[in-house]
Amino acid sequence: MDRLAERLAAGLADLERRDLKRVRRVIDSPQGPRVHEGGRALLNFSSNDYLGLANHPRLREAAHRAIDRYGVGSGASPLVSGNLRAHHDAEQRFARFANQPRALLFASGYAANLGILAALADRDAEIFSDELNHACLIDGARLSKARVTRFAHRDADALDEALSRSQAQVRIVATDAVFSMDGDIAPVPRLVELCEKHDAWLVLDDAHGIGVLGATGRGTLEHFGVASPRIVYMATLGKALGGYGAFVAGTGTMIEWLAQRARTYVYSTALPPMAAEVATAALDLIDDEPGIVLALRDRIAQFAAAMSSAGIAAALSATAIQPIVVGDARRSLEAAARLRERGFFVPAIRPPTVPEGTSRLRISLSAAHGSVEVEALAAALADCLG
Repeated sequence: MDRLAERLAAGLADLERRDLKRVRRVIDSPQGPRVHEGGRALLNFSSNDYLGLANHPRLREAAHRAIDRYGVGSGASPLVSGNLRAHHDAEQRFARFANQPRALLFASGYAANLGILAALADRDAEIFSDELNHACLIDGARLSKARVTRFAHRDADALDEALSRSQAQVRIVATDAVFSMDGDIAPVPRLVELCEKHDAWLVLDDAHGIGVLGATGRGTLEHFGVASPRIVYMATLGKALGGYGAFVAGTGTMIEWLAQRARTYVYSTALPPMAAEVATAALDLIDDEPGIVLALRDRIAQFAAAMSSAGIAAALSATAIQPIVVGDARRSLEAAARLRERGFFVPAIRPPTVPEGTSRLRISLSAAHGSVEVEALAAALADCLG
């Protein structure tokens, strides 16, 4: 036991030496444009709460109503007795929202992607994975025991060549729709075209696109105007939709297969009914108040203009995620600390979350931010990065 503990201690010391050890911050307030941490009020540019719904009154009211009606826990897995009316109604609501035939509610986006890939693929399959995919897609591919082929980031031509060489009985292309650390968008129309050409599934993780992209906030598929029965569409509830959990949507046959064979669905206790009711309330709110999605668009445009005015060169994105790559892990930590001194909460993201040499500040914009706050951030960035 001493040797095992020493091994862990040495590993932790190595992380600290390389400026890669994480620190969990304790937030003493609800999520919002401002949070309280360590006795200070900070302008919050760290959260994935892109529409400012995590503390929205309508979602809070939905949660209270659900607790009053259903209690706190669901009590069992969905295939036993844990599939409550709240879950059923939320699945139907999301299917309509995403313009898909059917949807299935999972405990989290991570659990959803593990379940999807392990259920659709086996040793006779080949999974084609974008090299910058989120860890849950990477782990799901490993869990499936399929052959895994990585292709260069957003490189549809390289993917076409790899698919052409494949002799697998089942082919699956897996990709983030919006990449969580760069904010760039996968070439979804081209990926659909390749999947149709090569008889493949397209597993599309729209965790950072749902509620953000598309004319009415319905995500990446609406943004591009694409639809296909080959798409296995996953979207999380814990980011723009303000709650917790995830949906997978697509054809009825595919969803039924996941309900029968996705181990992270079959063998997990169903989400608290409160989470399902909150998801339904969030979808209704986006439909009822389209100005929320438009407000986020305004913040994104204002941030780009403010960065330009401040003379800061950055690879700005069309989404709520705005990375500023500084390269070195220590430099990113120092920049984040200087921003905190000025009252801004902006996280430093380091390996292994991002590739070596690309440590960065990851700025997350929200519809709840004001234009003055966005401009103040740009000015602070100019001071801290100069």
